[in-house]
Amino acid sequence: MAPHLDEALLDDPDELQRKDSRATLRALATAGAQVREALHLGAEAGIDRLAAQERPRSVLVAAIGGSSIVAEVLELLAEPGSPVPVQARRNLPLPGWVGPMDLVVAVSLSGRAPGPLAVAAEAARRGASLLTVGADDSPLAEVTRRARGIHVGTGRQRTSSRTALWTLLTPVLVGADRLGLLDAPEGVLHRVADRLDERAEELRPTSESFVNPAKLLALQLAETVPVVLGDGPLGGVAAARASSMLARTARMPAPFGELPDAASGIVACFDGPYTSRGGPRPGTYDERRIRLGDIDTSSWEPHHFDEPEGELMERRRSPQGGRDIFSDPYLDGPTLPPLGLLMLRDAPVDPPTRDSVQADALTEAVLSTAQEAGVRVMEVRAAQGDPVVRLADHVAMVDFTATYMALGLGLDPSVSPHVADLRDRTRG
Repeated sequence: MAPHLDEALLDDPDELQRKDSRATLRALATAGAQVREALHLGAEAGIDRLAAQERPRSVLVAAIGGSSIVAEVLELLAEPGSPVPVQARRNLPLPGWVGPMDLVVAVSLSGRAPGPLAVAAEAARRGASLLTVGADDSPLAEVTRRARGIHVGTGRQRTSSRTALWTLLTPVLVGADRLGLLDAPEGVLHRVADRLDERAEELRPTSESFVNPAKLLALQLAETVPVVLGDGPLGGVAAARASSMLARTARMPAPFGELPDAASGIVACFDGPYTSRGGPRPGTYDERRIRLGDIDTSSWEPHHFDEPEGELMERRRSPQGGRDIFSDPYLDGPTLPPLGLLMLRDAPVDPPTRDSVQADALTEAVLSTAQEAGVRVMEVRAAQGDPVVRLADHVAMVDFTATYMALGLGLDPSVSPHVADLRDRTRG
């Protein structure tokens, strides 16, 4: 049985604000402002000095928890053209090859996360260059200053790494641009800020669910056992972010993957107990029942949101799949929720290339297979723009969606009693 998500609550801004104890929605809406503030703080910290330094032999990025996407984004954007390798690291041990010719980037909103702090301290001991992002009055800032590195502060009112992504990511992108590892000049980052502002306006709490793509997506996902799939490297990073936000914010486990590697693993789930192809299960059809596929009893219509900057689509479920409308929940027991596939798609390549055509064909094949198996398919497509702008599209959508899902389920998106218990039990 799927959890109940209160749609009426989603359309009540006052109630949303009351249940959102640490103003998560408001913090997400500041993403564009975070980019602009981080550009200013980076300039004040002297990040432009990196342009005058010799290019490092390699770059290692240390980040954990809600900050870990910073390393994933840097790897994603640097991979196509970076003249030096970029590698992510969460904790010690620091690879033996790191030394004075390398750059170590450490990110922690509080500046106290044990992994990045330990990596930065060990890198400083070995004489590596340091670029760090975190609170100004923190051990991480102190390590960097002693090593004569560059530390960029995080400003005020940033209380969670999940809602301060762009505060942490922007200085790292600026530093990588100055070193020639990727192309993220100030103009591109201002376009990121503008796109995030547009998304915040579109997905705002006062926008009703029937015109708010994030609220609609939250309602759809809550009815399913969700799986998130990206249609390529950019979508893969966004899928990882979606999985993390759904788990940590909405308390909804959601496996994720990236095409083409994850195709077979995800498609294999279509034969499982959460689809019509998985065989009889409690509350669904068996050989003696009339199958939903025999008659078209779809009670919902596809929703299309064609926005100037992107789109959200829900495909009609194939008549080959679905659940039995004749099941009796009192006699048969509660029904299992169906499998839901959230496909995060990049903007179309224009003009198309051979690789992009093949990638689109694989994506369509996965979606067609899902529909035929009775999987509920949802698609979110990024709008055109620079890679980091397109990524911002997806991140904004999944961040708001996870937060609305949490609130609709009656959960505080920023406070988890079990996480607090775990911290208390592991505190030395």
